[in-house]
Amino acid sequence: MSKVVLVQKSSSVYDDEAGIHYHFPNRQYLKRVSASQNNWAVFFSPVKDTGVSKERRGCYFAVAQLGEVKPDPNSDSHSYIDIVQSTYADFSTPVPRMVDGRFVEPKMEGKDGKANIGTANHAVRHISDEVFEKIIGHAWSDVMGELPRVDELSDGTVPKFDGVSEVHLPFEFEVERDIVTSLTNRKKRDPRFRCAVLNAYEKRCAITGWSFVNGGGRAEVEAAHIRPVENNGPDRISNGLALSGTVHWMFDRGLIGVAESDEILISHKVNDRDSIERLLHPSKKLVRPRRPEHQPHPAFLKWHRDFHNLAA
Repeated sequence: MSKVVLVQKSSSVYDDEAGIHYHFPNRQYLKRVSASQNNWAVFFSPVKDTGVSKERRGCYFAVAQLGEVKPDPNSDSHSYIDIVQSTYADFSTPVPRMVDGRFVEPKMEGKDGKANIGTANHAVRHISDEVFEKIIGHAWSDVMGELPRVDELSDGTVPKFDGVSEVHLPFEFEVERDIVTSLTNRKKRDPRFRCAVLNAYEKRCAITGWSFVNGGGRAEVEAAHIRPVENNGPDRISNGLALSGTVHWMFDRGLIGVAESDEILISHKVNDRDSIERLLHPSKKLVRPRRPEHQPHPAFLKWHRDFHNLAA
């Protein structure tokens, strides 16, 4: 089995669905994709993908474990490979294809430092463990600056954390087992998700519009899953919202939600509607992230509305 880079364009002729499955033609890629079943994939955005921000073009942007290859029921010439949704995670910072003047994938290196066109045109590219580790090592390099807030104990002291490495997640290119554990361990994934979502929303609450930073430089907002992890919600930025603490609490309990029109919905269960309305952004609508690839997915917002029986 080989680790692999899968090129995924924002608008494609293929039936890709981010974090769920990857669609490909059998003639070119069935053998390559089959060799990567049950292994890890890094997703790459094409250089000319105008459907995403300039910051993500020509960059590795997410990682996930692959499942099994399945035939396309509508086409004998195409297949799908499943993506293990619980392992899918967007990078906090997209990793460019060139780092320190060299291509991250050595096979991409052509003449005069330019890309090898033959390799660059491949939508499925096997990579070594070393290259995989290098990409992952750069993906969340800024997590250390975005540690979760901590509350003081009753005596006024701040609790100490055992094993701080679980938060800042240094990658020292150790054995594959350590990397896999790090990518699947919930305690280690949560800070990454938080950092990715806060970066996407520029540390601003999507409901109130507030952007508070404490004296230590830490953002007041928290990263909320729209569809929770316990309900099979992935660590995709499109499944996240940056929310202030109280707003996060209300969102998780279905006291507020987001309509298809972006209008903030307030549950009929709320006993002090006026107070909640005063918290909302003046537009009474969701404050969206700047980049197109970071937009909350309508399917996740609909799931939240349906689960909590919220209606406009």
